[in-house]
Amino acid sequence: MASAQEKNRQLIQEFVKQPGNDSCADCGAPDPDWVSCTLGVFLCQGCSLIHRSLPHISRLKAVQDPSWDTAEVELVTLLGNLAAKAKYEQSVPAFYYRPKHTDCRLLREQWVKAKYERQEFMYIEKQEPYSAGYREGYLWKRGRDNGQFLSRKFILSEREGALKYYNKQDAKDPKAVMKIETLNATFQPAKIGNACGLQITYLKDNSTRNIFVYHEDGKEMADWFNAIRAARFHYHQVAFPGANDTDLIPKLTRNFMKEGFMEKTGPKHTEGFKKRWFTMDDRRLMYFKDPLDAFARGEVFIGSKENSYTVLSGLPPSTQGYHWQYGITIVTPDRKFLFACETEAEQRDWIAAFQRVVNRPMHPQEYAVEAHFKHKP
Repeated sequence: MASAQEKNRQLIQEFVKQPGNDSCADCGAPDPDWVSCTLGVFLCQGCSLIHRSLPHISRLKAVQDPSWDTAEVELVTLLGNLAAKAKYEQSVPAFYYRPKHTDCRLLREQWVKAKYERQEFMYIEKQEPYSAGYREGYLWKRGRDNGQFLSRKFILSEREGALKYYNKQDAKDPKAVMKIETLNATFQPAKIGNACGLQITYLKDNSTRNIFVYHEDGKEMADWFNAIRAARFHYHQVAFPGANDTDLIPKLTRNFMKEGFMEKTGPKHTEGFKKRWFTMDDRRLMYFKDPLDAFARGEVFIGSKENSYTVLSGLPPSTQGYHWQYGITIVTPDRKFLFACETEAEQRDWIAAFQRVVNRPMHPQEYAVEAHFKHKP
C-alpha cells in the first residue's frame, strides 16, 4: 500500500499536468519540474534558480521529491499557476515585457522580483518608474571613440517624443536626441560584457546609430527598458489610432534576428573579402568593423521575393579572395551582395534568417525605407 508521502507525490505529479500548470509560471517553458511550496507555482529549472535567490518569498521542491507532506500539497493544489497569475499579474501594463525562457537572466530575474517581491502588478502606484511618461537618471555609456564607459545623464520624455543624453553635468544642450519613433532597445549582456548591458539604437539621417549602456542595479535597467517600451506604446497608439494593443506590442522593442561575423567584398566583387560584424535588424542588414561600433560601415536593405530579392547558397564561380568557405549570395534589384561564413552551421543560420525576411511581403512603410536606401550616396 502506498505511503502518505507517496500519495502526496502522485497528487503533485497529477496537478502539474493540468492546464496552466504544464508550463513554467514565469517564463512559459514547457514541462516544469520545480514547485514553489510557498507561492504554489510550477517552475522550470532556470526560473527555480531565480526563486532560490529569494528564500524569504519562495521555498522550492522538485516535483519528483519523495518527501511531500500533506500541508504542502494542500497549499499547492489550492493555488497553482492560474490562481497565482490572477493574483500576482492582475495589473501588468500592456507594454510591460513578459520574458520568455530564451531571454537574458536580467529580464527574467526582474520579472520574478517585480511579481512576487515588489508586487508591482498588484499595486499600480509601484509602476510609476516606467509608467509616468518621464524618466531621468544616470547610466554608464560607452564612449564612441575610446570605448570607456562614463556616467551620463539620460532623460526620456514622452511629451517631447525623445530620449536624450548629456555629456556634462550642467550642459544645457543634449549630446544626442533620439526620437521615440525610431528608438529600439535590446539587452546584450555578452556583447557589452555586463549582465545589465543594453543596446539602444535609433535612426539618424536614416542611418542606424548604436549606443551601449548599463547600470549596476538590475531593476534600474529593467525600468529604463520598460519606460522605453511605454513611450513607444503611447507613440504607436497615437500614430495608429485604430490598432489593437496586440498589434502594437510586437512593434515596441525587438531583438536582432541574427548577429555574427561574416566576410564581405565590395560592389565590384574584385576586392579582397574583409571580416565584418553583421547585425540583421528586421530588413536592415548592417555591418561593422567591431561589434561595439557606434555607426555601421554600411547597410543593406533586404526586401521580399515579390520585389526580386533572393538568397542563394554559395558564391558565383568566378569569385576570389575569400578565406571562409561557406558562401551566401543576396540578389537585390540593383546588385549582388557576396558573403562568406566560417562554418556550415553559421551559413545555414544566416540563410534561414535572410529567407524569413525575403518570404515576408513588404508593408507600405517598408517601400519608403527601400527608397531611402536606393538614394543613399
